[in-house]
Amino acid sequence: MFTKSRLLFTFGLFAASAGAASAGDGQHFWSGNWYLSVGAAGFSAPKFEGSKHNKLQWSPLISVGKQGPGPRFSSRDDNPSFALIESDAFRVGIVGKFVPSRDSSDGRELRGLKKVKWGVEAGGFAEAYPTDWLRARVEVRQGIRAHSGLVADAAVDAFTDITPELRLSGGPRMTLASNDYFNTYYGVNAREAAASGLSRYNPGGGVKSVGAGGALTWKPSENWTTSTFLEYTRLTGPAGDSSLVRERGDRNQLLIGVSASYKFNFTMN
Repeated sequence: MFTKSRLLFTFGLFAASAGAASAGDGQHFWSGNWYLSVGAAGFSAPKFEGSKHNKLQWSPLISVGKQGPGPRFSSRDDNPSFALIESDAFRVGIVGKFVPSRDSSDGRELRGLKKVKWGVEAGGFAEAYPTDWLRARVEVRQGIRAHSGLVADAAVDAFTDITPELRLSGGPRMTLASNDYFNTYYGVNAREAAASGLSRYNPGGGVKSVGAGGALTWKPSENWTTSTFLEYTRLTGPAGDSSLVRERGDRNQLLIGVSASYKFNFTMN
């Protein structure tokens, strides 16, 4: 199954930030050393959020950005972003996420529920490096088209280099969302209850999930990067209490997979 969640959305972020970047130093925003990273990830993940059944999926990994003063830690949970303010200790900028559609073709458990259209989430991010082995990152995004809610992701990752080519990383995760988000993905109105057989459910806002993720990343060369990753998520609050999850799904969500990417370096004047 093909997943588009990371496909090319990064390019739109650079276009949106072009004015800010060029205004800061009087040069064109594209001047300097850049990279283009292209790859793919294959993984076993729930058929949809809250499902008790996993399926094999794959996702393209495409990102583009300016070369920084040194390598930065990044996680597969990071959504495409562009830093507008950057130092050794912190970064602040804009972030976006592609949100795929959801309907009964994603699982028979969804029959009778309304289709969720594809869309995007756009907002800002901030991350801090309190030490040289720890990073904390927060993203806050507003839904567009797919839903009209607000979503916030928070993650802390510790990382250590076992060898110069092999890095182990991981840490806790948490997601919060507004009631508009939960109504779209976890709410069940009277019409949907009659069509699906699920109990009616009208959620509020709150903590959507808590969990942890980890990865083992191997860089056999300066340009190649491969990794294996594992993520566990526990749906809580309005998500965990949804009749879709309680009656047909599972609060425990597990994802495991592998990825590989290649980085092209180039200069633009």
